[in-house]
Amino acid sequence: MAINLDAALGVHPHTLDFRVERSKMLAGNLANAETPGYKARDLDFNAVMTQLNSGMTPNQDYQVGYRIPHQTSADQNTVELSLEQARYSQNSMDYQTSLTFLNMKISGLRTAIEGK
Repeated sequence: MAINLDAALGVHPHTLDFRVERSKMLAGNLANAETPGYKARDLDFNAVMTQLNSGMTPNQDYQVGYRIPHQTSADQNTVELSLEQARYSQNSMDYQTSLTFLNMKISGLRTAIEGK
């Protein structure tokens, strides 16, 4: 009997990939916190989960959105440093959680294959 890895691993590889891409985007926001006119960007996790729940496999072209700041700056930069740092930290924790779930799934598969 063949094992379908996509079905066995579930959404975890997709969420892990999403977290990596979101980290890159948030890091770009942090790097451009002092760039005049830079618009803070983010990815929508709910859109990815909606695709997964509907049976679609999300591609690497995630929906990019621009953030509306709580307080506008004189140079039209929409990065709010403390909020971006908090989002980056939260995304890092979410990445670790996704990685832990994926490792648990792989360990379970290994145990089933070994027959223990």
